[in-house]
Amino acid sequence: MFPDDLTFSIADWVNRGVDALVTRYGDLFRQVSESLLWVIVRLENGLRLVPWWLLLIIVGGIALHATRKVFSALLIMGLLFLVGAVGLWDKLLLTLALMLVATVIAVLIGIPLGILAARSNRLRAVLMPLLDIMQTLPSFVYLIPVLMLFGLGKVPAIFATVIYAAPPLIRLTDLGIRQVDREVMEAVNAFGASRWQQLFGVQLPLALPSIMAGVNQTTMMALSMVVIASMIGARGLGEDVLVGIQTLNIGLGLEAGLAIVILAVVIDRITQAYGRPRHEVRP
Repeated sequence: MFPDDLTFSIADWVNRGVDALVTRYGDLFRQVSESLLWVIVRLENGLRLVPWWLLLIIVGGIALHATRKVFSALLIMGLLFLVGAVGLWDKLLLTLALMLVATVIAVLIGIPLGILAARSNRLRAVLMPLLDIMQTLPSFVYLIPVLMLFGLGKVPAIFATVIYAAPPLIRLTDLGIRQVDREVMEAVNAFGASRWQQLFGVQLPLALPSIMAGVNQTTMMALSMVVIASMIGARGLGEDVLVGIQTLNIGLGLEAGLAIVILAVVIDRITQAYGRPRHEVRP
């Protein structure tokens, strides 16, 4: 047995820190929560207003533009139609809205941080251990402080998803910019390009495949949080999976699980296609 004299706990320290945050910035957290919830609700309502057949055509058009393959676009439309055919269309839209908001926030945070990390070795040395912790810490651990700050519902689910899903995008953005050929950068410097011209004219375009791979990974990881998010009040396909587990309803859980897989396949194929150089995408 480990001696009690040598044991210690950080639980009290963490609890005091979270309590201080709630006391000092509670109003700010409430405003952020209300604003984010407003965006989510409007997006959900907007998706519901679009007729199902029109949404299928829109997604099919995006898939066709990305893959340049008619068969792939028709297959994606057919998979989404299958989700609606089993009565999960509304749940699919709720999950899609939640995931889109979380992914957009992760992109807005991840790409700038990746760019800064690529430009600063000191910042990178600080970020990498934090990203390791964010990726290895069990996702349930994120829910505890987020619930204390934002309560139950969609907002804490989004923040927990962002924490879990942002690290791959930060890493791959940093990696993509660092892998830009030095000879190319020397030639750009020789022409007197500013740092902003180098970034937007050379580095980001050349690093785009790596960045899009990061967006793909972030999207997939955000989708993997769907079931966990349902445990704290976020509705959608994850809710049906959770109910299926709780009631031992294998059919319900399987239908919702397959719908999540279909959504993952659709998003994965589109983002991967946009991540490849356009000359590699053949009609």
